[in-house]
Parts: sequence; structure tokens; C-alpha cells
Amino acid sequence: MRTPGTGRRPRSRPVLCTKGGPGSSLLDADGSPARDGRPSGRPARGHGEGRTAVDEQGGPVVALLVGLTGSGKTTYSKRVLEPAGAVRLSVDELVFERHGRYGVDYPEWKYFELEAPAVEEVRRRLVELVTQGQDVVLDHGLWLRKDRAEWAQLAHSTGARTRLLYFPVERAELLRRLDERNRSRADANALTVTESALDDFHDRFEPPSGEGEEVIPPGWL
Repeated sequence: MRTPGTGRRPRSRPVLCTKGGPGSSLLDADGSPARDGRPSGRPARGHGEGRTAVDEQGGPVVALLVGLTGSGKTTYSKRVLEPAGAVRLSVDELVFERHGRYGVDYPEWKYFELEAPAVEEVRRRLVELVTQGQDVVLDHGLWLRKDRAEWAQLAHSTGARTRLLYFPVERAELLRRLDERNRSRADANALTVTESALDDFHDRFEPPSGEGEEVIPPGWL
């Protein structure tokens, strides 16, 4: 999604997609329990293995997905995290469900006006789910360090632990994926991104460093 009037994408991105139920568990990517309030801080391995086992520490886990447009966040959530019982929250998809496609069903400049209430709804929904003991996935770019810290603090304030999953992908591969996606899809994730816009994304993106991030390598897809 680009910033209205500038060719830029809005800073970050949240359909409320429900899978599983309370008592499920999001483990570290190698199958070990997520640590209290912090992700594992190491490259993720063994995607999908052991994720339905009971978390030894108990309590819900909130997975914060970090990466540029086309980095594989939504696909990873649908293939790995949701089948393990998590609920995925997506601002972009919530806006799409209610208002249609960005730049098609409403003008680009109107996006921020529509996004704000969607973000607040996702915040409320996250708190509700965690309070019920439900694991949650926040599929919302989280380009800036301060945004990641704010969402993590919200999760921790409700008693959840967090995992920060980072999806680094090279520029050329991002362009290839976006081109393929835009030719075959017409949903909330089908966005026209030019090379110059992608360069702008890179300039504004703050890659996680020293935040306890788990790296999801591009090769998993």
C-alpha cells in the first residue's frame, strides 16, 4: 500500500482470521517454547514442527511479523502459524473487507482515514484474544522499531509473551514476487509497487537488530 499522493506505501499494515482456539501454542521456530516476553533471537528452523505442543511456560503468545511488502509474512502465517491454532489480525485485510481495494474502490488519499479505525479495532481484538488465552499473529509490516516496541508492550501488558519474526528478502526477489502476485490476485494484498516505490520502502524500513528477532529465511517459501 502506497502513501496517498506520494506513491508511498503506508508505514505498516491489519480481516480477523480465526483458527483454532484457546490453549493452543506458538512455539519457537525450532519447536522449543517461546521465551517469556521475548522471541528466541536466533535464526528460525524446522518451520511448523512441534507448534501444536503445549507451551511449557503456559499462556498465550503474540507473533509480530516484520518485513516489507511481498516478504512472505501472510503466506507464512497461513501455512505455519494459523494451522497451529493462532488467530491472524490484518489491518489491510480489514480495510479491504469494509471498503474494497486501495486506489480502485476508494481514492489513495482516503486510506489513512480508513486505516485508523481498523488499527484500533485490531488493538482491541488482540487484547480480547490474549485475555481469552488465544495465540495471535499480527500481520502488520511493523517497519519502524518504535511501532514494534508499542505492539510488543501492548501484548506484554495483557500477559502475553511475544515472538518477533523477521522476513528479510532481497530487492530483486521482492520485485519478482510482487509482479507475480499482482498478475494473479485482486485482494487486499495485490498492490502495484514500482521499483522506485520499493526503493522508498527500503529507505524507510528499519530492520530489526538486537530486538530478539527470529529470522525466517527466504528459502522457507
